[in-house]
Amino acid sequence: MAVSKTKKIDILDNLKNNIKNAKSIAFTTNNWLTVEEITNLRKELRKVNSSFSLVKKTLIKIAFKEVYNVEIDDSILPGQIAVVCSNDDAVSALWKVNEFMKTFAKNPKIVWAWSYFEWSVKDGKETAIIAAIPSREILLGRLVWSMMSPVSALARFFDAAAKKLTDEGKANLWSAPSAKKAEPKVEEKKEEEVKAETPVEAKIEETVEEVKTEEAPVEATPEVKAEEVITEVTEESKEEVVA
Repeated sequence: MAVSKTKKIDILDNLKNNIKNAKSIAFTTNNWLTVEEITNLRKELRKVNSSFSLVKKTLIKIAFKEVYNVEIDDSILPGQIAVVCSNDDAVSALWKVNEFMKTFAKNPKIVWAWSYFEWSVKDGKETAIIAAIPSREILLGRLVWSMMSPVSALARFFDAAAKKLTDEGKANLWSAPSAKKAEPKVEEKKEEEVKAETPVEAKIEETVEEVKTEEAPVEATPEVKAEEVITEVTEESKEEVVA
């Protein structure tokens, strides 16, 4: 379907306005992209204030010549060309499109043609390298995560320590153990006291036995001597009677 001259002028003015305000501009070669796939890609790009537009090569060449005074060669515009304009961040739109390309890794439907990045023209390979760089938001998110990771690890440590203290029945690291834990020590102490008292009792019993043993000969000695005396007296009496 032929496009009227007035429509072409409107498209050219819109393209010139887009590339003038963009932080970076990239171009893709598209093969057999469906309307649904293009619509989904545009939705993703709107999230980062970027656009994806299918534009005729002649209009692209005119727009770049008028805005940047850059001559575009036909060799870098193969097949159906789309213009990707990133308005907020230089790589955010390229990152989004690069992620979209990965869904067609086995059967590529969209590839990088070239780009205008930091005031110079980049070929398809250079553009692919730039597009692989995460956007500013993603980098900031990773930075925050890396900064929070040690804090999270410390928080997990304190949680584990608190749980251990609770299990041990302690209020803090410096508090005494709970009564339940102290009972075995008290019992051990009692057993030691009993062991310490036992030798004293044994000594007392031994002392009593020794006293008894010492007294027994004292009582027996007089009896033995008395008998001997009686015997001697009796013998003497008999001798006197006989005499």
